[in-house]
Amino acid sequence: MNESLDKLLHAQCRAIKQNESPLNLTEIEDLRELTPHWQYCANENVLCQTFRFESYRATIDFVNLAAAVADAQDHHPEMEVGYNRCKINYSTHSVNGITLNDFICAAKIDEKLS
Repeated sequence: MNESLDKLLHAQCRAIKQNESPLNLTEIEDLRELTPHWQYCANENVLCQTFRFESYRATIDFVNLAAAVADAQDHHPEMEVGYNRCKINYSTHSVNGITLNDFICAAKIDEKLS
């Protein structure tokens, strides 16, 4: 496993203060290399991914998995859920942008699916 990814997977989200800055585009792109299935959706200013499943039950099982990660990290995404898909949008509302917390949660969700 990549050492940087390992650090991301073992990191814990922290409270982000409103006076902190979000990640810049270079930092976002560097971290996206560790989470290649996630996209930076610039128009919405979110880190996002749409997951697809074979059934509604599988979709809901995934939603519960993602919710468990979010609760454990106290960092909650927006989720759009359909019959066989779930789109997750992560951003850090206190700074109106992307922070390390968003990538920590993305990496932890990916790890749970592998």
